[in-house]
Amino acid sequence: MSVRPEPFGALLYHFGTRRLSFLKNQRVLAVVRSLADHPSARAACEAAGVRPAELGAYARALSALAKSQMITERSGGDCRLPGA
Repeated sequence: MSVRPEPFGALLYHFGTRRLSFLKNQRVLAVVRSLADHPSARAACEAAGVRPAELGAYARALSALAKSQMITERSGGDCRLPGA
């Protein structure tokens, strides 16, 4: 997978599925990039400064990325970038 930062967030390209995804802001990009560094997606969100009221939106965004295979589940039920 390739991550290309952009002013609005980032473009993600999955070489296997040939899918392109857009991350709509820099905070979503920070969460995605830090998933492997935290014990859970919630911890990655908290470290990126996501407020409790925003967690639902970030959970939906991460779920959409998982469904498109941009991120994959690691043992313990959490998500990570492929190859991370």
